[in-house]
Amino acid sequence: MVKNLQRWFVGLLGVALCASSLPAQDSLTGEIKIDGSSTVYLVSKQMADNFRKTHGKVSIPIGVSGTGGGFKKFAQGETDISGASRAIKSGEADKCKEAKIEFLELQVAWDGLAIVIHPENSWAKNMTLQQLKKIWHPDSAAKKWKDVDPSWPDEAISLFGAGSDSGTFDYFTEAVVGKERLIRADYSGSEDDNVTVVGVSGNKFAMGFLGVAYYDANKTKLGVVHLTKDGKAFHAPTKETVLAKTYPLSRPLFIYIKKTSLARPEVKAFAEFFLRRADLVEDAKYFPLDARQQLIQRDELEEYLSGK
Repeated sequence: MVKNLQRWFVGLLGVALCASSLPAQDSLTGEIKIDGSSTVYLVSKQMADNFRKTHGKVSIPIGVSGTGGGFKKFAQGETDISGASRAIKSGEADKCKEAKIEFLELQVAWDGLAIVIHPENSWAKNMTLQQLKKIWHPDSAAKKWKDVDPSWPDEAISLFGAGSDSGTFDYFTEAVVGKERLIRADYSGSEDDNVTVVGVSGNKFAMGFLGVAYYDANKTKLGVVHLTKDGKAFHAPTKETVLAKTYPLSRPLFIYIKKTSLARPEVKAFAEFFLRRADLVEDAKYFPLDARQQLIQRDELEEYLSGK
């Protein structure tokens, strides 16, 4: 009994000490402006919603301009944090340098790019990257499903996917078509992934591409294509296949934080919270970094904050 009381007291003391080291509830104020990737938006929103449970006086508006659109605003000094579903390009980094904007690049999650089809599509559940390229490349664009495989329907393929300001667009075109930003002109593109969800779910002969979280949130309306690297084993985008890189379209997700913004206590606290709460990455239906990867990102932030 005495030992149990001692353990309880020590535990209570530990909680009290931890609580005293944190900012008091509602002690932080200000605004943290975020924009960028619609894919990373889901992670940022989870982080912002939970951060504000303790710091309700901090406003965190989150835009969805796409990765490229977000970097444009970032380079113009309009935002503190830019979400990105690809690494920053040299031209975008140069724009930041010209504007004297220094930043930290931090990986926050892993994602699988999902190729989605209508739930009643029974013929294209397994595909190779070469078949996808045949559909999406402008020089070999398959107009009908039978153009990909003679046994498939004699029906036109309606295509949906990310718009040209999206990092998902850049990643998809390079990974599938073979050259970044090369794509057939007759697909319906949007920075809002919900447009793809509506388009594909409403047409039995449609196909689209989007981040796995959007598929997961709409899997009652959508089917997903299993892809192969070697022509033998076909994989759906799951936590296991993405982290093992056996799913061919696996990619990292990032946030870019303006260094001058980190001088503000609300941005500093939010950045630390973002890297600490890997559980919220899973709540957003993406895949968290492993313990070693998380430590590397936290160390990078800490090294900058400590001035090392």
